[in-house]
Amino acid sequence: MRKSFASDNWSGASPEVMKALFDINIGHHPAYGENDTLMETARKKFRDIFGNESLTFFVYNGTGANVLAVRQLLRPWEAVVAAHSAHLNEDEGGAPEALTGSKILSVETGNGKIKPEQIQAFLNSIGFQHHVQPRLISISQTTEMGTVYSIGEIRQLAEFAHSNNMLLHVDGARISNAAVALNCSFTEMICDTGVDVLSFGGTKNGLMFGEAVVFLNKNIASGFEYNRKQAMQLASKMRFIIAQFIAYLENDLWKRNATNANAMAQLLGAQLSRLPGFSLSRAVEANGVFAILPPEIIEKLQAEYFFHVWNEQKNEVRLMCSFDTTEQDIEGFVSAARRLAV
Repeated sequence: MRKSFASDNWSGASPEVMKALFDINIGHHPAYGENDTLMETARKKFRDIFGNESLTFFVYNGTGANVLAVRQLLRPWEAVVAAHSAHLNEDEGGAPEALTGSKILSVETGNGKIKPEQIQAFLNSIGFQHHVQPRLISISQTTEMGTVYSIGEIRQLAEFAHSNNMLLHVDGARISNAAVALNCSFTEMICDTGVDVLSFGGTKNGLMFGEAVVFLNKNIASGFEYNRKQAMQLASKMRFIIAQFIAYLENDLWKRNATNANAMAQLLGAQLSRLPGFSLSRAVEANGVFAILPPEIIEKLQAEYFFHVWNEQKNEVRLMCSFDTTEQDIEGFVSAARRLAV
């Protein structure tokens, strides 16, 4: 079967992750990660990155990580501000509203990135009992539009949030791709900028399943274990999530995987832009390519390679590269596009 460019979670799992799953399958371990040295090993790896005051919890998936982070920080009359394109707003199936009782205040951005001045208008509701109270800002890193917040932009949002008694959440489903794109560490991107809580993703970058919720200050994590259990995100055989993250963070597996995905996206974007009638609709910043294709070839090309049409009116498509995308995969896709465009 040919590789897919539909999404980076269409890929399989890294061999190192599969080995970790195989190894942890031997013998018995405590359920739920309780009193388990494996849990402490994983949490220490996260503390080494995010500081001794951080506290990490593991959940099944990205929706669980995002929604539980929001529910932990908001009361039902409080609201989260997010880009209209954010996964939290568009692709969580109403889970944030259903499980938190809180409203999402969405912002139209064009490029997926929120600016402090776009949040300012919501602050007029503070103290007015007839309106929801803005309490949390949530950003995606990378964004759903393929863009990447700079360290300065994240810091600016955190400072704005804190100066207005708000908190900052980062949906880091593709945080590894963002770190590679910025050539920075997770510490620099998250701790040094003032982020309060992070949904740390791995499934889109070589994990089989599982995500992590990282609270940068353990004081705001109080009671999260009950929050997670009530929301059905507590894994009985927790070791199978934990072992993956240990393998993921060891020997910079996360960086190698994301580096390949980003590099392949750069190659794909460069080659597509050279074809007559093809153009990039936005710069390639991480592992996503957004391109305008001749309309008559889109369905034909989809019959050979999986990918999504992003904007039908503009004939814009989204092509996602993965940790296991190869130069041969890129060459095959570009060759098919060239052939069909004739």
